[in-house]
Amino acid sequence: QVQLVESGGDLVQPGGSLRLSCAASGFIMDDYAIAWFRQAPGKEREGVSCISRGIRTSTKGRFTGSRDNGKNIVYLQIENLSSEDTAHYYCARARVKVCGSSAGDPTVMEYWGKGTLVTVSS
Repeated sequence: QVQLVESGGDLVQPGGSLRLSCAASGFIMDDYAIAWFRQAPGKEREGVSCISRGIRTSTKGRFTGSRDNGKNIVYLQIENLSSEDTAHYYCARARVKVCGSSAGDPTVMEYWGKGTLVTVSS
């Protein structure tokens, strides 16, 4: 049974950083593209990171996704947080092996975790 479990969400001050974790069971994460999305209240879900199969790290602006293959975990490091980053963050397993142009498309994702809440406030 495929499961994804996010953790690490917290209340963080503006300007701070945070690392989220996504632990997988039922499959080997390195065999798939893994993406991170977020959804703020009243907004659509948006992709913030995607790591293709076999890739160890991927940075997009303030967001860095990375793999720990030994632990079957994918991380999301977020730098210089602002209030606009307040959202639920979700990891997802893609139907594809390579992120490409579909990296931010939720319909390409096959399995989702339940999310972890990041709140940025002073």
